[in-house]
Amino acid sequence: MKKLFRILLRQHVGNPSIPLVKIGNNIEQGELIASLNGLGSNLHASVCGRVAEVSGQAIVIEAYEEQQKNYKPLSRKGDLIDVIKDAGIVGMGGAGFPAHVKFAADLSGGLVIANGVECEPVLAHNVKQLTDHPELIYKGLLYAMQAVNANKGIFAVKGKNRRAVEALRDVIKDRDIAIAELPDIYPMGEERAIVREILGARLAPDQLPAAARAVVSNVETLARVAEAVDFNKPVISKHVTVAGRLKNGVEPQVFLDVPIGARIGDLIEAAGGIAGEYGEIIMGGPFTGKSVSLDDVITKTSGGILVTIPFPHESRKMGILVCACGASEARLREIADRMGSPVAGVEFCKQVVEIRGNLKCENPGNCPGQAEKVLKLKKSGAEVLLISNCTACSNTIMGIAPKMKLSVYHHTDHVLRTVNHSLVRRLKS
Repeated sequence: MKKLFRILLRQHVGNPSIPLVKIGNNIEQGELIASLNGLGSNLHASVCGRVAEVSGQAIVIEAYEEQQKNYKPLSRKGDLIDVIKDAGIVGMGGAGFPAHVKFAADLSGGLVIANGVECEPVLAHNVKQLTDHPELIYKGLLYAMQAVNANKGIFAVKGKNRRAVEALRDVIKDRDIAIAELPDIYPMGEERAIVREILGARLAPDQLPAAARAVVSNVETLARVAEAVDFNKPVISKHVTVAGRLKNGVEPQVFLDVPIGARIGDLIEAAGGIAGEYGEIIMGGPFTGKSVSLDDVITKTSGGILVTIPFPHESRKMGILVCACGASEARLREIADRMGSPVAGVEFCKQVVEIRGNLKCENPGNCPGQAEKVLKLKKSGAEVLLISNCTACSNTIMGIAPKMKLSVYHHTDHVLRTVNHSLVRRLKS
């Protein structure tokens, strides 16, 4: 059976890339197959093969049965930013922002933060890379500091990940680079939350870390920078966590360097295959992931593939509380529908603000209380709540909702129950 790799033209912030190949072209692994179009990124072939299809959405490559061991290297030209741009590096923690734009900033002696917080539950690929291959990330951080003219670097890691912290301590040789151990709450990996914890600077929802003379970059992104600079390697693969209702058990399995364009169903089969009836397949983490099909494909921003248990049935009227740090209103309505519950009302977390069409939290991870919102949902006829809130906000909701005789579902419940993880409810100190 022919194995196809579908490389999406839009897998980053910005415009879709422009195809450079035609049907029937024979291509090498690592070959440039689509160029960036304004804000965006170059795309390279993740496998060697024959171009089977070119459309406005994707380039499909029919892979040769025998794959070459080496990739076609980048042609070296220009400075560090040019290399990052040519390699097609984007924010690989999920944001997808073109790295050559982010690293073009001049911080005049500021700080680069390597984001290894991996704040979504279940996901494990960032921590595994920090634990097993910290050298590459460390070199990537040094290159990023050089690019943005920073004189300090910090690795942001949850303190609970002791092996990762110790692995980093073994490779850090520069006294201007340190490790910040952060608490295990969600969304501690959000850029403004990290800046607040490390620098004590509270950024407005429309401000970038550059306002605090900082750049925040995911650790896999930094590793890809080091690969591009040291090995002339373009972005052709992605680290992914696969977990959930699998025949091999529910423990997270990390797959390093999955070819971009690989079919999700094939990756799940490589993890053992689905164990019986399931609810949905999520691409991303439990908080911010979206429901996908087996035929969707891995992109530069794919992080987790999670197979869940079936949704619980709920016939009571549902009140939806939307948080900027979690699922959108559309996603919560989708879950309520799958549970069989009619929606009685929708409210937004009191810290939500809209910035250029996107919801942002005024102060991620620090909640001032949600009693007013819960009371409004109760008055709208809600008999049970579905929330998408961060750890702090969920804490405050659980302080009031049971007193109003309202049961609470969190939109991550079906994912976390699948892997026997603690549910997002009250944080116990």
